[in-house]
Amino acid sequence: MIALILGGARSGKSAVAEAVASGLPAPVTYIATLDVGYDEELAARVKQHQARRPSAWRTVQAGPDLAEVLREVTGSVLLDSLGPWVSAAPGMEVDVEALCSALADRNGDTVVVSEEVGLSVHPSTAEGRLFRDALGRLNQAVAARADDVRFVVAGCTLQLVAPRAR
Repeated sequence: MIALILGGARSGKSAVAEAVASGLPAPVTYIATLDVGYDEELAARVKQHQARRPSAWRTVQAGPDLAEVLREVTGSVLLDSLGPWVSAAPGMEVDVEALCSALADRNGDTVVVSEEVGLSVHPSTAEGRLFRDALGRLNQAVAARADDVRFVVAGCTLQLVAPRAR
């Protein structure tokens, strides 16, 4: 099972994904894509996320080769989130097909969190537009492979129909 949980910043998407993952068979591995670097405020937000998660969950930092990490991890996975992975890639170019294949080939359930970029203002910079376009394409590709797609707004969840289910 692949579940895609989409939402904007501070929408509650991670909490929804954590609730979904809590119902999956153990063990659950949390795959993190964000490198907080020296940002203390961001590190504090990460600690809040960590405090919500069950202590039995293992955390793995993804790095650039997310598809390979997904192939190596067994059991249930919560991947949070695609946006930081895309933004960290050189030129924001990621191997969409490799990621989707790794998701489809996993021998375990996977909950994927991603930022919905289609509802915000038109980015004023070329880099912002590049990010929006790259993540938008990736979100569509993952949704096409997902069994369950949900959109989170203000902590409320809307069940979407995955493209392949139409």
